[in-house]
Amino acid sequence: MKFKSLAIFLIISSFFLTCILSIWKIMATLQGLSFTNLNITPVFLIGILLSLAFVLIGNKINHLIKILLLSFIFSISYFYLSEASPYWYIFGVFLITLFFTNKLKKYSMQSLQEDFISEKIIFDFITLFGIVFFAFVILFPFYIMLVTSFKTQIALLINPLDFSLDFTKSLTELFKSYFVIFETYNFGRYILISSAVSIGTVIVTLLFAIPAAYAVARLNFFGKNFLSTSILIIYMFPAIVLVIPLYTVFSQLGLRNSIFGLLIVYTATTLPVAIYMLQGYFKSIPKEIEDAGIMDGQNWFGIILKIIIPLSLPAIASVALYVFMIAWNEFLFSLMFLDSPKSFTLSRAIQYLSGDAETPRQYLMAGSVIVTLPVLFIFIYFEKYLVSGLTAGSVKE
Repeated sequence: MKFKSLAIFLIISSFFLTCILSIWKIMATLQGLSFTNLNITPVFLIGILLSLAFVLIGNKINHLIKILLLSFIFSISYFYLSEASPYWYIFGVFLITLFFTNKLKKYSMQSLQEDFISEKIIFDFITLFGIVFFAFVILFPFYIMLVTSFKTQIALLINPLDFSLDFTKSLTELFKSYFVIFETYNFGRYILISSAVSIGTVIVTLLFAIPAAYAVARLNFFGKNFLSTSILIIYMFPAIVLVIPLYTVFSQLGLRNSIFGLLIVYTATTLPVAIYMLQGYFKSIPKEIEDAGIMDGQNWFGIILKIIIPLSLPAIASVALYVFMIAWNEFLFSLMFLDSPKSFTLSRAIQYLSGDAETPRQYLMAGSVIVTLPVLFIFIYFEKYLVSGLTAGSVKE
């Protein structure tokens, strides 16, 4: 059983390493490197030796020293068995090998004797490969968008499929597209409008969602069960179905081309899911805490402000992030309701510029990067709150 598990471990782990290095080699070709083949067989054999050495060494030496030493030996071997390549490419191979060997730390000759270890190895590496592969698929379009934003019009016309970066340029030349879209296309105004609409939507949604979710979670009133079960019924209707009647109503009320009109639409579309997310968290808060607040003389609003909100900050933060991302990236309603460039949001402005045949592609890509980065950074920073907020309330005490 031990030798069967060892054989499966060596084959699966070396196959995983070969696939990851093949992806890295494909990425390197986008930077101008030319390879005649992928050299899969040598990498696969070296990966088997690397994995075997890792489990044989076990805990005999420090883990950090072990992964550094094995990764260095593998990179040198790869360098001599592979085609000539620059140092940055080999450094990338070294970093990938570091990641790979660090993932092997839970495997040893002793662990390979456990029951069902073969199934665990297969599941572990297939899951890891799936994460890496789909991350590559998702990040690759963003990479093309980012690289294109640093190009010049001449470079795109000469070779549109060249996704390499010219680091010999100065920073002013490299970021020229970003300077142009702010100076010529007034992207600073669009950022302010999108920020105002998104932050305003978050504030208004939370002002209505918190008391509504608390009422559904704690209070008894007629129609409570129907309301709590059908609170997301609005999402059964596609947004395109709601656009036409809303367009007619907003035109009659004079709410087109206004931030206030977008705030109403965005709040109406995000409020149901905000209530649904918050009510589950509020139900998980022990009712005895609220009873103690009532005995201290607090009314319902005092309980919400002084007890519920402080205890629900992770859930509120996750809802705020979710609502902000919806409002920031929303396009359909802004396309239908905004006609004047002075009131465009970022997504509407990029669509407006893309319809102009005279707008260079690198400027559109620079604008797309500006739309994407704020949400990306906010999500990375608040990701822990989003995860805790979405999972909180799923298990009752």
